[in-house]
Amino acid sequence: MADFFFLIFGINNTLFINDTEDYMKTSAVTGNMLIAQSGGPSMVINQSLVGAITEAKKHKNIKNIYGSLHGIKGILSENMIDLRKESTATLEAVANTPSSGLGSVRKKPSAEDCTKIFAVLKKYNVRFFFYIGGNDSAETVHIISEEAKKSSFDLRCFHIPKTIDNDLRENDHTPGFGSAAKFVAMAVMGDDLDNRALPGVKIDVIMGRNAGFLTAASALARQYPDAGPHLIYLPEKPFNINKFVGAVKKTVDRLGRCVVAVSEGIADETGVPIISKFNNETDSHGNVQLSGTGALGDLLAGEIKKKSDISRVRADTFGYLQRSFPAILSKEDAKEARLVGKEAVKAAMKITSGSIAIRRKPGKKYQVYFEPVPLKNVAKETKHMPDEFINEDWNNVTQAFIDYVRPIVGELPKVGVFKAVKVKKA
Repeated sequence: MADFFFLIFGINNTLFINDTEDYMKTSAVTGNMLIAQSGGPSMVINQSLVGAITEAKKHKNIKNIYGSLHGIKGILSENMIDLRKESTATLEAVANTPSSGLGSVRKKPSAEDCTKIFAVLKKYNVRFFFYIGGNDSAETVHIISEEAKKSSFDLRCFHIPKTIDNDLRENDHTPGFGSAAKFVAMAVMGDDLDNRALPGVKIDVIMGRNAGFLTAASALARQYPDAGPHLIYLPEKPFNINKFVGAVKKTVDRLGRCVVAVSEGIADETGVPIISKFNNETDSHGNVQLSGTGALGDLLAGEIKKKSDISRVRADTFGYLQRSFPAILSKEDAKEARLVGKEAVKAAMKITSGSIAIRRKPGKKYQVYFEPVPLKNVAKETKHMPDEFINEDWNNVTQAFIDYVRPIVGELPKVGVFKAVKVKKA
């Protein structure tokens, strides 16, 4: 009866639905643990790594703690390190360092890969497997978990959430997003000050394949009435180039300048990403490669010059800068990233598989809690910015979004501008 009570109420007495596929009650097992990182790095992904390691050390049934270098690629090649032998000082130094301490990979495992992976895991007596990453990483864990069941391999499989895109389903927000959003807000704040000094049009292309959360966070840069970004374009709504140029021109006519934040994943009315017209490269999960090129910014800048009388137009693509920039951590982000790693290990003591979701408690005060959810609920598919976060013209965000994102990002530097009281001509 006590085991059933856990299955219904979960970790920290939080309610989740009992799912026999992912929440099968499990008796205690003893063996080694393997943890790895996958997908794009973040500023706090190592907090989750170290959180899981430190929690694992508290459980007697977890013996050795291995780290696979470069995700499942490292498992296949038996390229691993002994994390239990790392000192506390080293672990804490890594936890506070951006990027993936174990290295990363973008690889979707095949059934054949899983067979090889299981052979390695059995060779090293690994009974607990943890994978830190986004929705593609969750898909990888789900595939490995399902293949393990088919082969009757008793393996605890857990996904630990991470993505700066903030697009994992089941989560209010994800580790990595808060710090990346803080970087975006500060970078656009600087761009706006630059643009204020030398007026013109500035376009900032920001990461976001299907979800515009990170680009939308640029709105936090506004600290005075005419501050940018003045226009924000997200992949959730169709992008029309003529309306875009018209909105830019209208802003320039009103303010003498315009700062634009645009998601790299913006798509036309048919859902085709604008950038795909220039690049058809895909990864192993079938995603079109959006980063690593300035083509989108150049295209948008060119259209403004061609279809208006605005001559001073510049564009920057933030690219990977948003992921691993040191010294711009959101304190809340770092704290929550550590906790999801800990909660994943705690969950593995009770259930067979899952992903740890961050939930926000109702009320004005910002508070979160954590609970396990089925892997299939998080794998592959993404969540999007809700309509109430996007304005009616589809070129900006609402106050509801600002209220949502501000506590995740935390405090930003304060800037000052003159009130510009005009001196009467002599």
